[in-house]
Parts: sequence; structure tokens; C-alpha cells
Amino acid sequence: MSEEEKGKTETTKTEEDITKKIAKYESFLHDKLEVDLKKTWDLREKIYEEISDHVKLKNQINLIQSNDLKEIKTMVDLGSNFYVQAKIPDTTYIYMNVGFGFHVQLTLDEAIAFIEKKEAMLQKKSDKYTQDIAKVNAHIKVVYEALTNILNLQKYEEPDRLKDLFI
Repeated sequence: MSEEEKGKTETTKTEEDITKKIAKYESFLHDKLEVDLKKTWDLREKIYEEISDHVKLKNQINLIQSNDLKEIKTMVDLGSNFYVQAKIPDTTYIYMNVGFGFHVQLTLDEAIAFIEKKEAMLQKKSDKYTQDIAKVNAHIKVVYEALTNILNLQKYEEPDRLKDLFI
């Protein structure tokens, strides 16, 4: 085998290696990192929605307490945005979903205390998800840089091969 044929064989192997590396990095990027990023993002959005619901409830309780309301007429969502009128004859207690399908009767002050503790716990969860999102984004950036480096190496190798052809 001549030197020229050996060089072409080595170049072909190098190109195949580069193509395999590119495919491997792209697969990892799309199949793992982007999926993880979307899952984590969605989990954090759910936490933000829960925090928002708790803030709304706390504001409504504060409104009831500040105006010293003893009875309320309101609209209640039965699900799927289907509302009915409701009359609350006594605002002394509130039933709160505390998780796992359990509802507890609390005074308004107890409900506010519970909401504040729940908000703090949810905020810690959202902070953890934010850190996880940052980590995944950093991994994505590293993979993009690796792909860029591989493509730049390939780009720099091509002119050398072309130069050999024209000599």
C-alpha cells in the first residue's frame, strides 16, 4: 500500500471517528439533556403554580380578616372552569388540603401559618429545580462546545488534505 493510500485510509477513519463522535454528542444532547431540561422546567413550573395558589388563598384570608367578614357569597370552581354560586355562612374555619388527599379544618390564623410554612417548603423545592436547570444548561453548553471543537478540528483538517491534493 502506498503512502498516499495509507493517508487516505487514515483520513477516512478520522472522518468516520469524527462523524461517530458528532452523532454520539448530538444523541446525548437531544435524547438525554434536552429531555431532562424539559422535565425539570415543568416540575419547577408546577411548584410556581402551587406557590401562586397559596399566595392567592393567603390574600383572600387576609381580606376576610381585615374586613371582619362573617359570611361570604362567592363563586366556586367545581372543575373544568364550571362555577356555581356558594354562600359561606361562617368564616371562622377553613378546610385546607394538606396533601395526600387529606383536608384539615383550620382557623384562619392557623391556615395562614400553614400556608407560610408550605410556601417556604415550595420555595426550597423551586430553588433546587432552578439549580438543576442551571446544571443541565451547563452540560448542554459543554456538549455544544465539544461539538464546535470537533467541527472546527474537522474544518482545519480539510484544507491540509486539499493542499496535499494540489501539490
